[in-house]
Amino acid sequence: MATLTLHYDGRNKTARSIVEMLRSLDIFHITEQPTGKGSYQLSQEDIRAGRVETFDSSSDMFQSLGI
Repeated sequence: MATLTLHYDGRNKTARSIVEMLRSLDIFHITEQPTGKGSYQLSQEDIRAGRVETFDSSSDMFQSLGI
C-alpha cells in the first residue's frame, strides 16, 4: 500500500470539494490529523491553568523578579 500525504487549506472551497470527491469514491482510507494549537489558544490555556501573573505596575513586576 502506498501512502500519500495531502496538505490543503480547509477554507478553500475547491480543495474541500476534491477531498470530498476522493472520500465518496470509497477506495481511499482517509485519516485527518488535527493541526497544532495557535499561540492564542496556548495563551488562553495558560490563563485558565493559572500560569499567568498580573501586576498593577511595572515597578511591582520588577520587584517580584528581584530586579
